[in-house]
Amino acid sequence: MQLERLKAAKQKTVGLKQTLKAVEKGQAKIVFIADDAEQHVTRPLLKLCSEKAVPVEAVASMEELGKACSIEVGAATAAVLQE
Repeated sequence: MQLERLKAAKQKTVGLKQTLKAVEKGQAKIVFIADDAEQHVTRPLLKLCSEKAVPVEAVASMEELGKACSIEVGAATAAVLQE
């Protein structure tokens, strides 16, 4: 599963602002978006990923994405960065 790549990644972003910045700068290899994150929050990121041809992987919940990022709160988005 792709989520394993996120857990193992040396460089990653967690959260919408950091993930948006990484995609804008061309640093993101793959972006993860939680299915239960609010659409109005994730829509701009989805659009940018589409424009920049960055693959997007859906994750079941913000809680699951947060755990994969080793944080104790939910995360709407995260990304694996180029190394």
